[in-house]
Amino acid sequence: MDWRKIIKGKKILIVDDEKDVLDTLVELLDMCRIDTASTFVDAKKMLEQDEYDVAILDIMGVQGFDLLAIAKSRKIPALMLTAHALTEENLKKSAEEGASYYAPKDEINNIGLFVADIIEAKEKNKNVWLRWYDRLGTFFDRRFTGPNWREKQKEFWDEMLKSYKGSL
Repeated sequence: MDWRKIIKGKKILIVDDEKDVLDTLVELLDMCRIDTASTFVDAKKMLEQDEYDVAILDIMGVQGFDLLAIAKSRKIPALMLTAHALTEENLKKSAEEGASYYAPKDEINNIGLFVADIIEAKEKNKNVWLRWYDRLGTFFDRRFTGPNWREKQKEFWDEMLKSYKGSL
């Protein structure tokens, strides 16, 4: 997949309270049209007033789950990007509350690929969580102490990785 072609010119909102993270993401996604916000208030205003192809939302520091609810209500696909909130519970909550992707900041250099996954899934009405699991499943297996982490919520993850077609 030529992910650069898929995301070129797409309008992206990036929300993070860390300036260095914002700067890195702007640089990595330089082929996109980008708005940034470092506070919940600024991000809320942007989400409510503008249209975006994807919103990249930090969880901690900017009330990421509250922003996710706004993005979902506006049918803006959201990618939850986190370092400190990297838990099984936050991953499941992100999926349950309508996020299209959940990525660790450890994988920030692949952000363009993740954004392309979301856009491509939306355009083709595909299950973006299948692509997510292909890309990041082994990361989370290592992070969450082995491939059995999904077994605790087997029914939920079987459903997410089988037939999820939620509003992207």
